[in-house]
Amino acid sequence: MKTTLRINGMSCDHCAAHVKEALEAVSGVVRAVVSLKDKSAEVEYDGADTGALKAAVAEAGYEAV
Repeated sequence: MKTTLRINGMSCDHCAAHVKEALEAVSGVVRAVVSLKDKSAEVEYDGADTGALKAAVAEAGYEAV
């Protein structure tokens, strides 16, 4: 499955890398592509749910909507 999350709070490439790392640490996530320009993350996952993805982003210090 794939989903796109809008990410609030990213201001630099380091932020985007931090969000990518947080998302890819979620069990079931296959791949995460984070765009600083678009303020979004496209996540490919198998077995994870969007609640867990949003929680991981929040734990990293950002907001997923």
